Amino acid sequence: MWLSDEVKKGDGIFMFPMRQGIIVWLYSLKHSKQLRKYGNVHYVSKRLKYAVLYCNMDEAEETMRKLASLPFVKRVEPSYRPYVKVEFESKADKEREYEYGI
Repeated sequence: MWLSDEVKKGDGIFMFPMRQGIIVWLYSLKHSKQLRKYGNVHYVSKRLKYAVLYCNMDEAEETMRKLASLPFVKRVEPSYRPYVKVEFESKADKEREYEYGI
């Protein structure tokens, strides 16, 4: 549902913006609070020194460029989750449907 552009609620339709996850690798975690300016910080790994933040998909390229220019950022990677198929079908499920006559 998080990929859908619109969700019906009551009698109106509300638009949700498409979100893009960005993985930011840091040299030091003491600067992780400064990442709040660029989007919603979802997770910070202390051991591996990276942070996951979310921003609007239309602003993702510009945000990644700004983050890469910061001195405490080692590298910036986009999350490929919006582009990966998350609904799976197995051949066995289709065979069971046929056997039961559903």
